[in-house]
Amino acid sequence: MVSFQANDLRTVHRGTKFSCRFTVQELQQRWYALLYDPSVSRVAVAAMRNLHPELIANVQSRTLYSKAEEQLLGTIKSTSQPGLEVFQNLLEHNPHILYPARTAKALLTHWQLMKQYHLLPDQTVQSLPRGEHVLNFSDAEELINDTELTETQDEILEQELAVADRHAKKEIRHLENELGRWQVLVDSVTGISPPDFDNQTLAVLRGRLVRYLMRSREITVGRSTHDHSVDVDLSLEGPAWKVSRRQGTIRLRNNGDFFLSSEGKRAIYVDGRPILAGNKYRLNNNSVVEIAGLRFIFLVNQDLISVIRREAAKMNLQP
Repeated sequence: MVSFQANDLRTVHRGTKFSCRFTVQELQQRWYALLYDPSVSRVAVAAMRNLHPELIANVQSRTLYSKAEEQLLGTIKSTSQPGLEVFQNLLEHNPHILYPARTAKALLTHWQLMKQYHLLPDQTVQSLPRGEHVLNFSDAEELINDTELTETQDEILEQELAVADRHAKKEIRHLENELGRWQVLVDSVTGISPPDFDNQTLAVLRGRLVRYLMRSREITVGRSTHDHSVDVDLSLEGPAWKVSRRQGTIRLRNNGDFFLSSEGKRAIYVDGRPILAGNKYRLNNNSVVEIAGLRFIFLVNQDLISVIRREAAKMNLQP
């Protein structure tokens, strides 16, 4: 997506923040694999289809700006004070130039950055001060020639970094392969994930690496220790030292509604809303649950819940 927008992998390498350090060559190899390797392409497409809409929107909002987009923003003079309506007008009249995920607020922010760094066509760049007229550290820093810094490379250091990078990636792959051994209602999420629901699963709490199956009407969420166990051990998903041993409880009522009770020291975020200790909040299908930096998607088995609701209505049970 970003590569099609910028049409330059080097620009993508410089302007995009990745999950770990990649060289331009590694980025190019991954790009070719996505295009021409059927197995890699198939797994990548399946993984992208499973992404949450909120995550997709977040990625699209950080797409690099093309030259055509910046030229269009350059038509707004630096001396003006444009409001959001000006950039909304640009969106409506230039859909063939602007990326579909752009918003008026995003365009305004990028225009302000261009103005700040004197990148608008009607701006003139002031000449650098002489050495004897440098007033502060920032001015002295501006005098440094960045090209000279990027040209000098320490080959020994680069080789050591490459070796360390390979070791880190090997360790990551080793840990990912070990996830398949955890069979306590936890399944490893692969490119082509298994079906989320069966006739015994009420709901699924899906993370980036693992998914937790809810097969009883009440489950506890937290961090397991040698003397304390919970139904959903968040340490299997990632760093959980900030998670309380008893962080919360998910309950299913007779009417088919799920509620999350917060019981830990830190707040639980549901769809961006903080739930403090002692409070509870209703969980809907596709709700985003965030606990101490670990993010999950709550998926409801709609077919099974519909059956439970019908049975509750027949027996006239209280919620």
